[in-house]
Amino acid sequence: MRTLHAAAAVACTTLLGAAPACAEGFDQQVEALIRPLSDALAGAVFYPIDIAGQPFPLIVLWLAVAAVFFTLYLGFINVRGFGLAIRHVKGDFHNPQARGEISHFQAVATAVSGTVGIGNIGGVAVAIVVGGPGAAFWLIIAGLLSMSTKLVECTLGVKYRRYNADGSVSGGPMYYLEQYLADRGRPGLGKWLGGFYALSLVVGCLGIGNMFQSNQAYVQFVVITGGEQSFFADKGWLFGIAIALAVGAVIIGGIRSIARVAAHIVPFMGVLYVISAVIIIAMSYQHIPYAIELIVSSAFSVQSVTGGMIGAIIVGFQRALFSNEAGIGSASIAHSAVQTNEPASEGLVSLLEPFIDTVVICTLSSLVIVTTVYPHGLMDSGLEGIALTSAAFAHHISWAPYPLAVAALLFAFSTSISWSYYGLKGWTYLFGEGALTQNLFKVVFCGFIALGCMIQLSAVLDFSDAMIFLIAIPNIIGLYLYAPEVKREVNDYMRRVRSGEVPLAGENQ
Repeated sequence: MRTLHAAAAVACTTLLGAAPACAEGFDQQVEALIRPLSDALAGAVFYPIDIAGQPFPLIVLWLAVAAVFFTLYLGFINVRGFGLAIRHVKGDFHNPQARGEISHFQAVATAVSGTVGIGNIGGVAVAIVVGGPGAAFWLIIAGLLSMSTKLVECTLGVKYRRYNADGSVSGGPMYYLEQYLADRGRPGLGKWLGGFYALSLVVGCLGIGNMFQSNQAYVQFVVITGGEQSFFADKGWLFGIAIALAVGAVIIGGIRSIARVAAHIVPFMGVLYVISAVIIIAMSYQHIPYAIELIVSSAFSVQSVTGGMIGAIIVGFQRALFSNEAGIGSASIAHSAVQTNEPASEGLVSLLEPFIDTVVICTLSSLVIVTTVYPHGLMDSGLEGIALTSAAFAHHISWAPYPLAVAALLFAFSTSISWSYYGLKGWTYLFGEGALTQNLFKVVFCGFIALGCMIQLSAVLDFSDAMIFLIAIPNIIGLYLYAPEVKREVNDYMRRVRSGEVPLAGENQ
């Protein structure tokens, strides 16, 4: 989900320039206070190393190595388990007597809504501009590999979840990291590590999972309603309050409400974007062979202005891993709420998340760019990010940017409601599961949504961004330590499915 906040800030400067003087002053004060810490943390987390003359952020390498390791260690579970994952989402093995709160389909819809965002549209365009068309090839490879990482963390999320007195469940990396150390006689250290993860999650959700999403939703809304002439161009506060109320109406009901909404929004926004992209690609059908050839040849090119093969690999993996968040552990929080007694079943379902987010949606975005932007000279237009993708759509159909903007608005809204749940579970891990505690967080979360439409706090966004990816370090270490246990769990479950020991839905359970 990570995006280029600096570029987004430039796009928003004009629209948010009419903010009240007091807001501007507050903006500048917060920036001055947070910026040194933000720059130091981001510089450490996203520290680049030189590979064949190309900068490669260490955190991306950390996530990429884990994705390759788990794919090989689990025997290409991303391929072997794909069909079974589909069957679970369809409800073939649904057990209404199992503990949990939501169905397999609702769980994956909630998790997908948390990862599919503006970056799937605009971030892909940035990746192709920076890394060349070959970045699209390596983006797909990275998406396929990261499916295995997602399986490991979501299997653990379900296995080590906690059951609350009100029937709700709480799960995620803070729980399985704590449990690993507690089982080995270090409960204090486990609690500290879980607390660090939870605190980082709360900070992150208020930035990239909240303020950035509402900010981008506001910008898109203003664009499709007249730009600088729009009634809302100088009324970010009004739009912010409206979207905060909309999000609040969903999250007040907890994960069941969030999952119900996600189960409707995700298919709609996904189908809307997929159909729109396919139509645009089809209208450039004569360029499809050229586009595919260009993507593959650029992926293995020795030299190019964008860094050749190494540059394409780096940019492709970076875009994919920042988009699907495999290795960060956040999605396991949503998957932990699933109604099942088989942790591996939800691990298998989670395979679909990077596939949808990266392999399907990001690939379509790539093809839209390469089949339209390159043949028609739009690369020299000076546009970047979502503006370049929008120009590619508009090249064929003048009104095409409107459904694209609607999809972008839905992406931002759905990301916010999912991240509200992630942040809430981090909050309750720290402060307890009481109703007052939960409601306080929800009010604060909605307040930050409104704030994101009114002022620019790029330092806060960068800081929260870095905090989210910082927690990938302890999470991946935990996944390595749990790897043998997950392998046994998944292989045993798949064996029992093949032998018929796992009953189908409707059978005696």
